Amino acid sequence: MAKDKDTVKSFVLRVDPETMDALERWAADEFRSINGQLQWIIAEALKKSGRLKK
Repeated sequence: MAKDKDTVKSFVLRVDPETMDALERWAADEFRSINGQLQWIIAEALKKSGRLKK
């Protein structure tokens, strides 16, 4: 996954409070920020589906 600031795109994500609470707890458990956790979740899902090289 690209980490270069010139290649990173931003977008708004609406998440219900229960999901956000769960994400915050999960991220804290793994010493990641919410953003870092979401990037990890998305990258893992893309790898698992074969849409991103491992």
